[in-house]
Amino acid sequence: MQPPSRRDFVSLTVTDSGGYTNGKQRRQSCWRKWKQLSRLQRSLILFVLALLLIGGIATYPRLSAHSGDTAVEGNGSEGKQPFVVDMKNQARLALPEPPSERKISRKRGPPVLQNRVQSKGNGSEPQGAELKIVEEEDGTKKLISWRGAVIEAEQGTDPNAKEKEKAAEPEDPSAVQQESRLEAVREAFRHAWKGYKDFAWGHDELKPVSKSHSEWFGLGLTLIDALDTMWILGLKEEFQEAREWVDKELSFNKNVDVNLFESTIRILGGLLSTYHLTGDVLFLEKAKDIGSRLMPAFSTPSKIPYSDVNIGKGTAHPPRWTSDSTVAEVTSIQLEFRELSRLTGDPKYQAAVMEVMRQVHKLEGKQDGLVPMFINTNSGQFTHLGIYTLGARADSYYEYLLKQWIQGGKKETELLEDYLQAVEGVKKNLLKKSSPLGLTFVGELSHGHFSPKMDHLVCFLPGTLALGAHHGLDAEHMELAKQLMETCYQMYAQMDTGLAPEIAHFNMQTGSAQDVDVKLADRHNLLRPETVESLFYMYRFTKDKKYQNWGWEILQSFNKYTRVETGGYTSINNVRDPKNPSPRDKMESFFLGETLKYFYLLFSDDPNLVSLDKYVFNTEAHALPIWPQAE
Repeated sequence: MQPPSRRDFVSLTVTDSGGYTNGKQRRQSCWRKWKQLSRLQRSLILFVLALLLIGGIATYPRLSAHSGDTAVEGNGSEGKQPFVVDMKNQARLALPEPPSERKISRKRGPPVLQNRVQSKGNGSEPQGAELKIVEEEDGTKKLISWRGAVIEAEQGTDPNAKEKEKAAEPEDPSAVQQESRLEAVREAFRHAWKGYKDFAWGHDELKPVSKSHSEWFGLGLTLIDALDTMWILGLKEEFQEAREWVDKELSFNKNVDVNLFESTIRILGGLLSTYHLTGDVLFLEKAKDIGSRLMPAFSTPSKIPYSDVNIGKGTAHPPRWTSDSTVAEVTSIQLEFRELSRLTGDPKYQAAVMEVMRQVHKLEGKQDGLVPMFINTNSGQFTHLGIYTLGARADSYYEYLLKQWIQGGKKETELLEDYLQAVEGVKKNLLKKSSPLGLTFVGELSHGHFSPKMDHLVCFLPGTLALGAHHGLDAEHMELAKQLMETCYQMYAQMDTGLAPEIAHFNMQTGSAQDVDVKLADRHNLLRPETVESLFYMYRFTKDKKYQNWGWEILQSFNKYTRVETGGYTSINNVRDPKNPSPRDKMESFFLGETLKYFYLLFSDDPNLVSLDKYVFNTEAHALPIWPQAE
């Protein structure tokens, strides 16, 4: 089949309809018309077009900026990505983030909303403008949603943002202060312990100035006294090394005379307290050992114990210069021996010490419940009648009347009766006011003559009175406690070093310049605990912060005038001379056993840290349990 023949031409027929013209023809027609215009007309047209062009160029940036404001600059997560906003009834626009706003956020992710109204906008506000930036008075900028919620520009999408924000909040100032003060006590203990460990390890007492030690009984007295303090302060490393010494080195099988009272309150009490706090039977076994070795002291014609015992030979005797014992010593060993009987099931310990209390209860020679200072071990009678004090040789008798009653479940009414009678005797015979501040103080009575002399030891009384009020005794006891607490604080505050003397005399003359006067022989400070002890009780029961503040002042004074650079603290000779307090070169064991312990308890707000509803402190600050009611 042959292909169709190829045609070498195309025929095209054009008809002029008059209805269509192509572009070229239009351009030719426009140009012809332009040429037909006069030169003036053409110049005017060109001028108008030029004005329109210039005006358009000038107007375009402002139109763009207005469009950007309506859409809101976004705070892209990296400051580089476009922030896309849906505009109502308009197309999706992608606007770059203005450089001036990129520094608002440095964190990734969308902002976190917080329900805090900052905008006056309402629901009628255009939804297309959902976010806007406002500047606060302080210059800070915030993104605000149209519903009024604040967008914190510096927040990210961290799922734990709320928890981190809470953790970043400033801590409670009182909690910070409490921890700071507690740590200050721990640091003071570590410093004292460093001196003892470096220069007196295993010995009775540290001599921090001469970097040596002294012996009293040769039984590591400071170490044992400090055991429960370390436990309460949470000093685990120090406690563990001390426990190891008790386990491997402490032996009571020694040919040595010890004082019954001091050994009972410091060693027996310290071991029993540490046993109860830790549950470690090592300390109970040691307590049983020393307790049994002290029992020969009660082998006297009157059953009033001798003051001294040889714990190796099993013999006892009075001091060489007298057959008397002090009333405080024979009546302030009951808490410890009673507890030893409870733990061992052997009644002999309790029976021995309660026989003493029964005899003292019925003895003649008291004045309104106040007892003389001495008692004869042969006759069982008071001696040196007519002298009554709450200071040395009598002080802890009154303390233990109340504490035995508490320890035994408040059942032994004779003990309570003696205590209440003694408090009334103090108010009747020994309570006076000083001048010019009118401080209430406890003086002494000697054969009917009142002396405005008050030992620092008497500052146990505010705490004891407060403890009795806490356990249901007359509320007037607490009021008296507050008055006496002020006095004991002033014994520190009115001294140049901020530390109290061993003995103070109170001025009672109208017009006196200062309430407290101190004789030359009484100006020493032995790092005693009694005032800090009472501050602890007062704060625990009242929650009045002034007691903590007073204690803090005292601790700072101890650090300033008694701290020895190489380790330890020393007693001083002159609380009146801040330039030369004259160190005595001795750190008593009770500084670690009592003073620092009471400082720590004072600064703690935890009522369960050695609860006073569960424990009673012996006179060396060792905690013994209050017996269950069934016993």
